[in-house]
Amino acid sequence: MKKFIMAVILVPVILYSQTRELTLKESLEIGLKNSKDLKISYSKLVSASAQVTSANSQLLPQLTFNAGYTRLSNIPPFDVSLPIFPEPIVVSPVILDNYTLKTSLQQPLFTGFRLTSLRDAAKSNYDAANSDYQSDMNEIAFKIQDAFWNYYESQLNDSVLGENLNQIKQHLDDTKNFLANGQVIKNDYLKLEVQYSSVNLQKIEADNSLDIARMTFNQAINLPLDAQTQIKVEEPEIKVTDYNIEDLQSEAKNNRNELKALEYRLYASIENVRASNSAWYPSVYLFGDYYDDKPNGRILPAVNEFKYGWDAGVTLSWTIWNWGYNSSQSTIAEQNKIQTETSLSQLKDAVEIEVYQNYLTFKRAYDKVSVSKLGVDQSEENYRITKDMYNNQTETATDLIDSEAALLQAETNYNNALVDYEVAKIRLEKSVGKKIY
Repeated sequence: MKKFIMAVILVPVILYSQTRELTLKESLEIGLKNSKDLKISYSKLVSASAQVTSANSQLLPQLTFNAGYTRLSNIPPFDVSLPIFPEPIVVSPVILDNYTLKTSLQQPLFTGFRLTSLRDAAKSNYDAANSDYQSDMNEIAFKIQDAFWNYYESQLNDSVLGENLNQIKQHLDDTKNFLANGQVIKNDYLKLEVQYSSVNLQKIEADNSLDIARMTFNQAINLPLDAQTQIKVEEPEIKVTDYNIEDLQSEAKNNRNELKALEYRLYASIENVRASNSAWYPSVYLFGDYYDDKPNGRILPAVNEFKYGWDAGVTLSWTIWNWGYNSSQSTIAEQNKIQTETSLSQLKDAVEIEVYQNYLTFKRAYDKVSVSKLGVDQSEENYRITKDMYNNQTETATDLIDSEAALLQAETNYNNALVDYEVAKIRLEKSVGKKIY
């Protein structure tokens, strides 16, 4: 039994400690499923749905049941004394134990449009919560993709430094042979050793950055921070995309869930104004009661038995004066509507700026990929020529080191540009309201 318990405890640890390779699609599925923020957002959506049900219920007949028992103090019975009778005649006996059973039905007929307005406001708030949920899904999906591509960038840069370190190690071995044969001076060998140490330090930093990127990625998809996850990536495809900024702005205004959520909340605030103004109108209710009392107060003389009865009618209530409460509630609702309108206008301006910024960033990211790719090609050719000339001892170690450093920088720039392009594209799609998961 103890072995079984230990196995149950250790299995999750073993699973997370093993290397797990994830695609972007799998990362999104895991991250969205495990997201705590998304659970909170969904809980708000469920709560908003319950508010709609609650508001609808107020328009329907309300059926209630009441039961009670009362013990009365003892008093003399109601009796009448007549000269012709020697004893008083008891007209109504004293019944000390009183029981009541009552079923009541109430249906609102008119409430100054308060109930219908509250119902419509609840529906709009539900639509707003649903838009918030969709927006949160997109936001979390972006964070996951951003962490995914940053992890990929760290892997690429770490790999490039590893290759560069191996190249320098090979040059050190070759230069050692040259030094033994008197083909180079010792200073050339020392320069390569210094370069090797410098790149080795960069590799250590890159290893640390890779671990941090993995940890950030694990956190984004809600896995243990020390999970040995790996990612499987196809190199980003660079496409020539001719975006029109006006079309992007229009698409964002029509599709952004944040804007939709505020628009729904504006509708809700308008309905809340109508609901608050309902206090100026009378309220009319239809009611009916069925009761079974012991004794029944309508039956005289009182009988110590359960007797049923019923009543039905219409009630009207109208608050004539409450020291400005109605007007203050109307003012509060009206000001909330104004605040929501202004917030919606501000958000539209912010979305317009965000789309324009992301559009420019995407264009620059695309240009950087082309330029950095050309830089890699040029640096590779320069390194190839310099290495051949160094092997033939027509170039110095300094020239070789410079060409290697230039190639390392060019490859790093290209890797960074690829990831920047991918993240910029996703950010632009998110800012115009596209679903990115």
